[in-house]
Amino acid sequence: MLPEKYAYDFLLFCQRNPQSCPLLEVGDAGNKFLNTSAAECDITTDLPKYRVWEKGKLVGEFTDVSDFWQGNLVTFVIGCSFSFEAPLMANGIDVRNISENHNVPMYLTNIDTKPAGIFSGKMVVSMRPIPYEQIVKAVTVTAKVPKVHGAPIHIGNPEAIGIKNINKPDFGEPSTIKEGEVPVFWCCGVTPQSVVMNSKPDFCITHAPGHMLITDIPEAQLQN
Repeated sequence: MLPEKYAYDFLLFCQRNPQSCPLLEVGDAGNKFLNTSAAECDITTDLPKYRVWEKGKLVGEFTDVSDFWQGNLVTFVIGCSFSFEAPLMANGIDVRNISENHNVPMYLTNIDTKPAGIFSGKMVVSMRPIPYEQIVKAVTVTAKVPKVHGAPIHIGNPEAIGIKNINKPDFGEPSTIKEGEVPVFWCCGVTPQSVVMNSKPDFCITHAPGHMLITDIPEAQLQN
């Protein structure tokens, strides 16, 4: 959620970075309710946890941001990789953050996003360990759902994308990487928070990492 004066720049940013920021809906300025992705959703109360930002600094985390709502805010709903985890499991691929019952590990990388207007910054990725022999299947399954980040952005060698310690994610919790498994990285919807920290808009509300909006969109509709 951003003030309307930033909305065009951020819309352009999403269009230039569709794998990091696949847009599912853009709300009307000043309207707390969504039109297409979640009927009767009040965007200020219906997420499990939010983050409030001022000039790129985190003000705090909240479970209700109705007191922070401003009449000029525009809501952007961005697809999430959690939506391709069920198809991965249906294809016999263990999703480690689910089997270990924790939030997915997410990392700030050295990969630059494509700037637009005031917005620029580094890409954030999520990681799931995949057995070597299942990597092609994991790529194929996730490539079918570009609206929720699509195919991986990087496979193996975390250091190549600026991740110094795979066991210390910047967001979320670490996943066990077993023998014979390879870390596979997907673009992540936390990227806008990296961009907010870098670009410092006056005000912004985001989801807290791992605490996303549940929409009315069936997973089948997300596929190509």
